[in-house]
Amino acid sequence: MAQPRVLADWVIPGEGALRDVLRIAAANLVLALCAQVAIPLPWTPVPITGQTFGVMLVATLLGSRRAAIVVCLYLLEGAAGLPVLQPFGAPGLARFFGPTAGYLWASPFAAFLTGWLVERIVAPVEAGRDARTLRLVAALIPGELLLLAAGFFWYTMSTGLNWSAAFAGSVLPFLPLDLFKIALVVAAVRGVELARSN
Repeated sequence: MAQPRVLADWVIPGEGALRDVLRIAAANLVLALCAQVAIPLPWTPVPITGQTFGVMLVATLLGSRRAAIVVCLYLLEGAAGLPVLQPFGAPGLARFFGPTAGYLWASPFAAFLTGWLVERIVAPVEAGRDARTLRLVAALIPGELLLLAAGFFWYTMSTGLNWSAAFAGSVLPFLPLDLFKIALVVAAVRGVELARSN
């Protein structure tokens, strides 16, 4: 069964392996650039980053399988020591065992889940603008929640903090920011759709 067409198929049109490689390479670059937007917080080792925004954007543009491939490549690059991960924290493979590792380990699964939902409840539907926006938000929320849940549980185990303190350090400050990131993804997708229609 052919993968449902998503926005990346319109941004880089055409069929075949070379086109998919171009889409994956472009999305990998976008994700790495998004991760460089990072602001440390004084009370937690978890910074504010554009990394989760990048994961959700890539998933929305590419769909499930290609988005998961992009994120896995990104993580392999980070583990190899390339400067693609957000700039705060241990270098290379050590980052994958630090207090923020839960977000990293969950990223391919969140990308796949979000892309899968986009393929099934957003991409096939030629609904009005408001209906498509609501469907897109509904596709983004589970992926964001998966990232937060994985980040929270890993942070709790790695720091030894009680659940309330771990929640305050790994989830609570990021809830409003994740809503803002969802709004940014929606705005970016709307921009691509508008460009496609012109």
